[in-house]
Amino acid sequence: LFFFQIIQASEIIKGYPKVVDGDTIHINSYKIRLEGIDAPEMKQKCKKPYFQIMFFNFQRDYYCGLVSKKKLTQKIVNKPVKCILLGKDRYKRYLAKCLKGTIDLNRWMVRNGYAIAYRKYSKLYVPDENLAKDEKLGLWRGTFIKPEQWRRKNK
Repeated sequence: LFFFQIIQASEIIKGYPKVVDGDTIHINSYKIRLEGIDAPEMKQKCKKPYFQIMFFNFQRDYYCGLVSKKKLTQKIVNKPVKCILLGKDRYKRYLAKCLKGTIDLNRWMVRNGYAIAYRKYSKLYVPDENLAKDEKLGLWRGTFIKPEQWRRKNK
């Protein structure tokens, strides 16, 4: 099952993005999915620690998809982004590696724990996910189900 098509090698879209969620942006009429990563959905709840006594760790729910979107928005902070198009997904969105200056936004999202490596489609960001997990950053501070599993359960 091959769900995306290859487009002209290294076609580039530049502009000021509107952040839709933690792994999707729009630049003008282009709908762009950050390739190789998967961020929590907007309505997805995760758990994060808020209180700890000895071995007891108390967690509370939070909207992790909202946090993911907010962090990507803050990272871009009204600056232009350059997206290198790699293909299209089954929803006709462009799959791309997006850069703010020299910062790979796909990698930054995973490395800081606001998205996970989308292993089903790419292994590129697995080392960044491992780093975030080891350092207990973002999602990895608490507990969550993978966005793909959440979507399956909540459709």
